[in-house]
Order: sequence, then structure tokens, then C-alpha cells
Amino acid sequence: MSGVGAWIRYGDPITPDQLAFAAEHYRAAILQPWETDAAAELKRLRPDMTVLCYKCLSSTRDYEPGPVYSSGVSHQEAEDQGGDWFATRLDGSRIQWNGYGGHWQMNVRDAGYRERWVRNVTAELADSPFDGVMADNDVFEDYYQLNLPIREAASMAELRDGLDLLVHAAGRSLNGVGKILVPNIAESRRRPGRWASHAAYGGGFEEVWLGYGPKNLFDPRTAEAQLPQVEGPGLSILRVPTDGDDSHPNFTYGLAAFWIFGAGRGSYSATAHDDYSRTQHIPELDWSLGSPAEDPKGRNHVWSREFSNGWAAVNFNQDGRRRHKVKVPAGLADAAGNPAPSSVVLPAQRGVIYQRGQNN
Repeated sequence: MSGVGAWIRYGDPITPDQLAFAAEHYRAAILQPWETDAAAELKRLRPDMTVLCYKCLSSTRDYEPGPVYSSGVSHQEAEDQGGDWFATRLDGSRIQWNGYGGHWQMNVRDAGYRERWVRNVTAELADSPFDGVMADNDVFEDYYQLNLPIREAASMAELRDGLDLLVHAAGRSLNGVGKILVPNIAESRRRPGRWASHAAYGGGFEEVWLGYGPKNLFDPRTAEAQLPQVEGPGLSILRVPTDGDDSHPNFTYGLAAFWIFGAGRGSYSATAHDDYSRTQHIPELDWSLGSPAEDPKGRNHVWSREFSNGWAAVNFNQDGRRRHKVKVPAGLADAAGNPAPSSVVLPAQRGVIYQRGQNN
């Protein structure tokens, strides 16, 4: 298996060059559900790659022509059922997501909607080249300005209850046909057990790992509350926010944490907001640091860990004055092949990764 990268790729149409690059450099991929030819090609080139299709749990989109949709229930199908599966405001009007035109909130508390979502997606995936589904919008808060209460729910807790039932029903059904479910589990750190519960059917996706944006990273205690996500269950796909430039320091910051606390398990990406049309990459993404030589070592929110083939360190502190000097094991090198220093001074919210020999 080459590297630990995740290709989050449900934007513009995929090019052949991108497919070839992805097969060489990524461990997991998330594509649009109609991109079955691309999924089949990735599985041909890299049988060990986990290739997932995108499906939204919480909305349907009125602009998709079909016959394959990014939602589990199409807009027309919901209309044909009488419209009761759409969520509505107290005045009876349907709810379009703020900032995402054509996305309509669905009533995830409706058993009929949940049953149809599960039936549709399971049937679609049964004979598909995809290994499973990345189920988006397993939400926690009101990210799309639903402005609760609405007719179907007085609070986000009630909507979360509906999503909980949908995730478990979909996971069981997909597992029954040999496929996995990897929900985009929002803010699981705020509800103990939520990550493990929703990731139980193949894994979990954390779209805002270590921060909300390139300049809005989490304080050290919040960041450390997310760290158990790298341990699974199943495939953990973790995305750190950048400004879209692969040289952004957040790329290495998140990758160092990924190795220190996950020891190379799961899959990792760093992208700008909704920047899912490219092949994000740095050389270190292809490295294998080998097996752990020790447990993570930490003090004052600064952590490091040595491996059989490398070493990583990260400083979770938010205060820019909290720089920390960390000793670096001998015999390591950076991505350019330059010898690593004997020690490194890590600024706040920065990480570093070195390898022993060239593996990329």
C-alpha cells in the first residue's frame, strides 16, 4: 500500500491523469456515485484501495438529472411520495440550505424516508465497484440555518436522533451486501461514544480534524479530544483544513498528528473548504514510517513518537509564544533528503515529520 493519503474527490469531472496519480499515491478515495467507471479503474489499478461513493443523509438536490443521485432519495422521488419527506418550517415551507442552492433538508425523523434511503442505496451499491458509501451530513449543529424549531423537530437533538437511526439501518444493510458505511460524523468529540457508534459499519470521516479553517485551528484540548478518531473502528478518514496550497503548514501539522496517534492507520487529507476537484499531495504523504518504537510522548500539549522508519512531532498549543524545542532522533532526513537537525523548535500549531531513508 502506497502512503496514507485520502483522495476526497467529489467535485469537477475526473481526468485520466488524476486517476493514474490517485492509484499511485492514495490509500482511499471518495467519488461521486455516478463515477462508477472511475471507481472500477481505481480498483483495477489498486485493488487494495478503499473506494467510496458520496451519498447525503440529510438532503436531496433538485438540480441533478439522474439516474444516479448524490442523495439516497432523489428530489423527484420525494415529490412523487407526496412531499412529506421534505422537512418544513413552521409555516409549511420547505427548507433550502443556506449557501447551498438546490439542497433541500429532508425529514430524517420520518421512518418512510429512512427506509427508502436504505433500500435505494443498498440496491445501488450491491453490484457496484465501490467498496461502500461515505455518508455526508451526519450533522451535529444547525450548519445550514434550518433555524429550528421546524415542524419535524424542535431541536437539533431530535434531528440527530433521526440520523442515528438512519446511520445504523444503512450500516447494517450495506454490511449485509458486503459494503461499508463511512459517515461524515460531525463534532463527535462533543458526545462520548458517537464516533465509535457511527463508525461501526466500516469507518468514519472527520472533515474538520484539528480545526474549522486554515486560520481557525482548535485549541489544544479540543484538538486532543479528536485524537481517538484515528484509532477507528474501521477506516478513519481525517481531513485538515488548508487554504488550498499544498505547502500550507497545516498539511504537515495534521499528518504528524495522524502518525503520532494513529501509527499510520486510516487515511489522511488536507484541503481548502469544498476544494474537492484536485489531487492534494506532499511527498511526506507517501511515506511509511514503519512500526511504532514507543508510545506517543507528550508534555504541555507537545507530542512526538519514534517509528522503525521515522519520527514525527506536533505542537497543539494555540498561543504563538508557546514554542517548544524537541529532540530529534539521529539518522533521519526531510522530504528533500537533507539530514534532520538534532533538535527542532516547533511553533504553536505546527508539526514535523522525518523519515529514515527514502520511501517516496
